[in-house]
Amino acid sequence: MFGDSETNLLNVLIFLAAATLAYSVLNGLIAREAVRRRASRVGVEDGAPGNRRSLRFSGMKAAQKLIDYTTKHYSEADTGDMKVLRQRLVAAGIYDPHAAAYYFLARAAAAVVFTVVAYFTLPMLGFEGKTSFWLFVMGGGGLGYLAPSLYLDRRIAARRLEYQAGFPDFMDLLVVCADAGLSMEAALDRVGRELGVSYPSLAANIHMANLEIRAGRTMTEALNHLGDRLGLEEARSFATLIQQSDELGSSISDALRVYSDDMRHKRLSRAEEKAYSLPAKLSVPMMVCIFPVLFIVILCPVIVRVATGMW
Repeated sequence: MFGDSETNLLNVLIFLAAATLAYSVLNGLIAREAVRRRASRVGVEDGAPGNRRSLRFSGMKAAQKLIDYTTKHYSEADTGDMKVLRQRLVAAGIYDPHAAAYYFLARAAAAVVFTVVAYFTLPMLGFEGKTSFWLFVMGGGGLGYLAPSLYLDRRIAARRLEYQAGFPDFMDLLVVCADAGLSMEAALDRVGRELGVSYPSLAANIHMANLEIRAGRTMTEALNHLGDRLGLEEARSFATLIQQSDELGSSISDALRVYSDDMRHKRLSRAEEKAYSLPAKLSVPMMVCIFPVLFIVILCPVIVRVATGMW
């Protein structure tokens, strides 16, 4: 069949062995996928909570115990620092009830990780055996300890810029809804849905205010909580405006229209302020980056002539 060629026989045997191995592996994968699909239908998966011997279940259980311990001893405390931390987490858009526990765990983990990274990286840069070595290691640990706080500050600043940009549009849409005859609750619900694409964080906070109103809170309380979550003085003033209009019996539409005009003027004033401050901010980059290049271009021919003696 194969003649006298041993090479052809060896090639055929290798092909048969590879085909058999591939068929076995493929058949095993198909069987495993079928078992996984059937198990998913009855709510049992590999490593699920029902499988108490799995490493995944043990890790999840240990992590849950650690989170519960941190929540119990730290995040549930009613001290002033914890209240400030919860307000910062809410202002950053983190509404998880265990967010404070995650914050403390992330801070401890980041401090350890940055310390270890600094300890093993600094010797590669030639700091091993020097007095500054341990100072840099301690500085790395301190930086890791402060990293979650810095991350929260950046998120809060980014969201506050979004709130400042979107609040005038929010007021304009409220005026349109009020002129159309909608109640304040219906106007808030409608405006929250309209702002979902342009300002998702602001729309999420408005939706939470709507949920508070549906749960039984008054309009004033819901708007005060909205102002606290947004952290904007304009939002707190808006809550006071609605409260005074309700108590005095004045027209809410007129009050909203006047306040909306004020919001537009404030936004225009902020834009003009940034435009007027731009020349002062550009002076430093121009002095550092542009003027030295101009001096080199102007003086380079003179320097070349002086160096070569060709006047």
